[in-house]
This record gives sequence, C-alpha cells and structure tokens, in this order.
Amino acid sequence: MAEPIAAGLKLEIVDVEYVREGGQNVLRFLIDKEGGVTLDDCEALSRLLDIELDRIDPIEHSYVLQVSSPGIERPLKKKEDYQRFSGRRACLRLYAPLEGRKVFEGTIVALQDNTVLLGTDENIVVRIPLEKVAKANLVYED
Repeated sequence: MAEPIAAGLKLEIVDVEYVREGGQNVLRFLIDKEGGVTLDDCEALSRLLDIELDRIDPIEHSYVLQVSSPGIERPLKKKEDYQRFSGRRACLRLYAPLEGRKVFEGTIVALQDNTVLLGTDENIVVRIPLEKVAKANLVYED
C-alpha cells in the first residue's frame, strides 16, 4: 500500500516496523532516496500515508505513525541493497553459525546467486547465503 505512494514522491521504502515502544504501538516507515532524505520528504509521506491508513484502517488498535530516514547505518533488506552498496562496510548477523561465527563485518564485495561476498578485515572473502542472514546493516566509517 505504501510503495506506490512513496514512489510518487521518488522515495524508497527501506523497512516497515510495527512495534510496541514506551507503552504505545508504533508503525514506523524507514525511507530513503538518492542524495538522502529531508524532513520535508518525511512530512510529505507521513501526510499521504496518514490519509491512506485512515481510509483502509488496517490496524484495529491505536498507534503512532512515524516516517524517518534509516540513518547512516541503514538496514540492508533486499538483494538490490547489497548490489547498491557494494564497496561499503556492513555487518551481517546470521540465524545460525557459519564457520563458527554468527556475526560478520567487512566490505560488501558483490552479490552472486543469492550469496553475499563479504571481504573481512582478515583479507578473506566469506560467502554468506542470503537465507542465513537474520539482520544486516551498513557500518558507519569515519
């Protein structure tokens, strides 16, 4: 429902969360665009989403709608994210150990056949199947 609205504003939906925080339900949309997200982008999407969510009423409980940037440690959710951010530093957390580890940090070398090639600080390229990745995000570099 939100994708076409965001696309109309030339925005990408990075992630959607429905969580309980501070005693209230929060429906959070993380958005991005080439060149970065502005406060005006967040406000524009929030206004349009609010109208559509009121119209279709998909959540029966009361909630707070939040629209924000994913930040500098943006989550990696789609295959395209790994391709787009090739050459950038990332942290991947796995569902189960691979080579005795569940957390890998390094530089995204490529995505091949649903496998992330991650160059580690030990100058080793680790092959991590996407289905084993529980959570991944970019890592801020000074």
